[in-house]
Amino acid sequence: MKTYLTDIIPKIQRFSKRLDDLTILTNQHWVVVDELMGSKSIYIFRSNNELLITLNGRVEKAKWEYLGNSSLLIDKKDESYLFKHGFLDENILALKVDSKDEYAFLVNENKYEGEINSFSNIIDFLTKKYLDKQRINPLSEKVSPSYELKEVPRKFEPRTVRLKTNKGELEIITNLPSGYTKGDEARLNGKPAPDGRYSTGWPSWFDYLTVENGKIKSL
Repeated sequence: MKTYLTDIIPKIQRFSKRLDDLTILTNQHWVVVDELMGSKSIYIFRSNNELLITLNGRVEKAKWEYLGNSSLLIDKKDESYLFKHGFLDENILALKVDSKDEYAFLVNENKYEGEINSFSNIIDFLTKKYLDKQRINPLSEKVSPSYELKEVPRKFEPRTVRLKTNKGELEIITNLPSGYTKGDEARLNGKPAPDGRYSTGWPSWFDYLTVENGKIKSL
């Protein structure tokens, strides 16, 4: 499960359902967004607190528990993880890594199979559904029917994301409105970052990226 840095979640949190809304959370096929080609991981939160984790058809049985105070515990065979509520609706589940401003994103397969399969797709989807709607009419969630809106491609200025790693602080140059993605320029000490794998911290199952030719090759 890959995590991402983004500032969109605090902006849309007022639209979120509660994490203890079990009718939305449980018995759905939540596909983990990790952008790994040929890999598909699904989390199924069952109402009896059993968690089924499938990876390319192989099933691991774990446990999950809502602890109150917007906290979710995932108890796997060898280790346990604590997440905070990030965002939840019928389409997207965002879990915040406890004590870090990073989020894991999962997509409801029953709603959007194959259509929202990357971090940039999720940001675009949430922006259009919640933020653009408010810019059009800040007093209402409904767009006025008196005129037709045409989508205009949005352009973003390059920005720098600073990321602490085991090899020093990476400077990632990205055009995304939040977070970063494959192909972004990676610099270390003012120069193109050397090729290799960079660890970004806890927890170990989604904590690294690789760099090749001064750009992010994989997340």
